[in-house]
Amino acid sequence: TLWKKKGYWTTLKAFSLGQSIFTGNSKSFFCNKYKR
Repeated sequence: TLWKKKGYWTTLKAFSLGQSIFTGNSKSFFCNKYKR
């Protein structure tokens, strides 16, 4: 169960990190789009 928990946290961290990167990229993308 310990490994499962560790893997779960790693997945959660990676997911949250990817989500933050995705939202950040989309935000900058929209900013650039509206600036033109």
